[in-house]
Amino acid sequence: MAIDILGGKCVRLTKGDYSTGKIYNNDPVDVALEIEDNGLKFVHVVDLDGAREKRVINYKILEKIASKTNLSIDFGGGIRSDDDLKIAFNSGAKQVTAGSIAVTDPSLMLKWLETYGADKIILGADFIGDEIATHGWTERSDRKLISFISEYVSKGVQYVICTDVDKDGMMKGPSTDIYRKILENTNINLIASGGITSLRDIEDIRETGCEGAIIGKAVYEGKLKLKELGKLC
Repeated sequence: MAIDILGGKCVRLTKGDYSTGKIYNNDPVDVALEIEDNGLKFVHVVDLDGAREKRVINYKILEKIASKTNLSIDFGGGIRSDDDLKIAFNSGAKQVTAGSIAVTDPSLMLKWLETYGADKIILGADFIGDEIATHGWTERSDRKLISFISEYVSKGVQYVICTDVDKDGMMKGPSTDIYRKILENTNINLIASGGITSLRDIEDIRETGCEGAIIGKAVYEGKLKLKELGKLC
């Protein structure tokens, strides 16, 4: 389950476009508590302000979620430096997703993997078409999706979160075929994201061999119920 934070509130964007932001709850901590109450154990927290400003901003909210729940938190957005990473972990994140930095500064990404371990650092491989998107999805790199993931797998990455930006927030189904292709070409724990709208979508993703799935707008819009998701955990 995803909690995206913008301006201190729980919001969802469409295709990563900040102008499409819709507020679903003024307090992300309330959302985290509801997630935990329904039996889910993991939450993907995204600092949208941080992604845009290229530094961690909403760490105080991360602290509150970590202190008031027992959820295992994966945190991403604005992780650009050693200090950003330390802030995230010190604020309660169990794992951190590094996306843009994996494109712009591979040596720093590899240093984090060595320092913190591959179980703590998740590669964020979000894509538009077949190219990796960066900086809160506002920029597109020239790195190709599968070769980008394969390169990092060869260097020790074990977990990847992969979001199809064109599917994100559209509630029209995930890019299951692409996830299947990734898993046919790499040995990785893959977490799918973007477009997941139904229990059938989740089952299809599971059948590909994905480790997990991140769901956001479909829950906030009532297409999927937290209680239903809790039963799958």
